[in-house]
Amino acid sequence: MHYASITDRLAHLGSGKWAVHLKARDMVSKGHPVIELTIGEPDIRPDEALLDEANRAMREGRTRYSNGRGEPGVVAALVEKYGQRQAGVGEGNILCFPGTQTALFAVMLGLVEAGDAVLVCDPLYATYEGVIAATGASMVPVPLRAEKGFHLQAADLERCVTPQSRVLLLNTPHNPTGATLTREELVEIGEVCIRHDLWIVCDEVYEELIFTGEFASPFDLPELAERTIVVSSISKSHAAPGFRSGWAVGPEEFCTRLLAVSETMLFGGQPFIADMTAKALTEEFDTAERMRALYARRAGLIMDRLVGHNALRPMMPEAGMFLLIDVGATGLDGTAFAERLLETKGVAVMPGASFGDQAEDYIRLSLTVPDDVLAEALDRIAAFSDNLSKDEGTHKWAS
Repeated sequence: MHYASITDRLAHLGSGKWAVHLKARDMVSKGHPVIELTIGEPDIRPDEALLDEANRAMREGRTRYSNGRGEPGVVAALVEKYGQRQAGVGEGNILCFPGTQTALFAVMLGLVEAGDAVLVCDPLYATYEGVIAATGASMVPVPLRAEKGFHLQAADLERCVTPQSRVLLLNTPHNPTGATLTREELVEIGEVCIRHDLWIVCDEVYEELIFTGEFASPFDLPELAERTIVVSSISKSHAAPGFRSGWAVGPEEFCTRLLAVSETMLFGGQPFIADMTAKALTEEFDTAERMRALYARRAGLIMDRLVGHNALRPMMPEAGMFLLIDVGATGLDGTAFAERLLETKGVAVMPGASFGDQAEDYIRLSLTVPDDVLAEALDRIAAFSDNLSKDEGTHKWAS
């Protein structure tokens, strides 16, 4: 039987990047006491007022068809949010989607195709490669250097631009490194984008989870606004990943063109979730503030426990809900380290290779588990590192 080429392009870009996580879940289902430090699911609940709003809206009949752009209430809330950052934002600049991932997929579909190239910072979020490959475009990694705190350097970007380059995909605050670009850095990066007539797509889902420094966006710079498209959601800011409520904000011409793509894919979201999202965006909630405090403290716990510990080099993040550890000096790359750590110590972490070549010697830890659980995981990681040179014998945790 015949299959479309997209299935070949994405054949190795799906769940394979999450192999360690999936194996850990399988082990848990079989009764093994695994500590999961893999995915970024907030460990606190959405605010009760938001849950009540979704419930109220459902019971009052807000379960019918929506429209392609988004429910009026949430569109108005997004106009208010982004209008405070850039003058002239109206409903024509807004498109609603079920989550950042869907927004990013649609945006890329509207910008590039076969023969085009997308510049992406490496390390990168694990799904970016698939989003780009789905369009037929090619991905061009721009290396983020540890000695620069994983902050994108304009000169490094310039060296990677080719005549085929159409888009720079940014993620700030950044997953998996936690790096947060400054306004000054964005000005320099923007100059490269202007010089080469590049779109900027900026994933800002961790906007409200910054530990040090201030949030900055290319969308906020007048000289970049007409070439910038922001994608984001309430998944991280309001601890609501399962509600799948996100958006894209960009130039009106782009959003008008993309609306037909969105309507072909989805033709609207769920009105009751839109009502909840509008409430999240227009009222004050302490969810993000609580998570910031939790994740910053837990990152500090990791640094206190592992800095100077043999061959492990943890990197303090500036934002987000993850922390990278350089394990290269142990003699294992991140994949081998993660696999053996799970098998011998029952701790699941993400191998850095899932996030690009630049992270090959790293592992990524999630900060979304209670402090005592994290402390136990750190003890196991430290013990594993201590014993790497020894014969560990039979894998205790193997199924």
